[in-house]
Amino acid sequence: METYDVDTVIAGAGVIGIAIARALALAGREVLLLEKNGRVGEETSARNSEVIHAGIYYEPGSLKARHCVRGRDLLYSFCEARGVPHRRCGKLIVATDDNEARKLPGISARAQANGVDDLEPIDGTEVSALEPALSAVAALRSPSTGIVDGHALMLALLGEAEAHGAQTVTRAPVLGGGVEDGGTILLDIGGDDPMRLRAQSFVNAAGLWAPALARRIEGAPPAPDMALVKGNYFLLSGKAPFSRLVYPVPRDGGLGVHLTLDLAGRAKFGPDTEWLAENDPACIDYSVDEARRGAFAEAIRRYWPEVRESDLDPGYAGIRPKISGAMYPDFCIEGPEAHGLGPHVFLYGLESPGLTSALSIAEDVAGMLARDR
Repeated sequence: METYDVDTVIAGAGVIGIAIARALALAGREVLLLEKNGRVGEETSARNSEVIHAGIYYEPGSLKARHCVRGRDLLYSFCEARGVPHRRCGKLIVATDDNEARKLPGISARAQANGVDDLEPIDGTEVSALEPALSAVAALRSPSTGIVDGHALMLALLGEAEAHGAQTVTRAPVLGGGVEDGGTILLDIGGDDPMRLRAQSFVNAAGLWAPALARRIEGAPPAPDMALVKGNYFLLSGKAPFSRLVYPVPRDGGLGVHLTLDLAGRAKFGPDTEWLAENDPACIDYSVDEARRGAFAEAIRRYWPEVRESDLDPGYAGIRPKISGAMYPDFCIEGPEAHGLGPHVFLYGLESPGLTSALSIAEDVAGMLARDR
């Protein structure tokens, strides 16, 4: 089999892989973006809330906090300049009793530490004035939270990458490979036209499949252990009586079942948290169990008492790739300084706020590879 030399190979054409391809192409790099599926962005990037997060909840100083806040601003600017459908609709973090209300100042302080300086505390009367259907004693209003058409975003990023010379190949899984003595990585590519590529730089942005891919590349740095968490969504069958996103005060280690909107104003609730016993992405069942409807309705009634179980229809599910061993795992982005193998980057655990963070992560990855040329 003939071997082709390529400057940069990116495995995984989700929103983060596409954003990295764009950043590198804009920098003048030769970029080959490989996707194992028939289309780009079919997995995690297509199965999320499509929320532009403000950066409120993350550990100060973490990669999630830094990339979310910077990525949010980059994302709004990109969408406005390229006409990507989005809306800065804002959200309310609602406290349904006095105990939850006492937690709001701590949430606000963490947000402030992350550089989110526009949260506004409001009382129950103000909540009712903004969203009459809600039941809350107090809330935090986040004006910089928004929503975006994730598919349109990926197409806009991909179009710009390809306009600057990047090439995209679908149905091209990376089967394996190895790190060579000179620091290049030799990759075996499957699909309809199997080939072998020698990459001067390699970026593992394979999302759910990133750890398994790294283990198939001889000499690659060890991949962290991952846990897969399924998030189910239910759709509201009728017209939504809300104009903003609604999040309960976090409890039990999660953000709770929250209400988000799409750009047409349709409401969806979720995701919940369903830890999967099997961490093999090939075994994922994306169907939504209707039996979860009752638990969803009960959680929603805490802030929207009028919801009925019959108002909720099974929607869709997505998978959050979490790094094992931490209560609140951070992103893991291993560049040349971390592994010492040369100009390669391995990305793991890019769950929420991955979509919001994509442009910021792409800038960092491009910077890592530029420094190591």
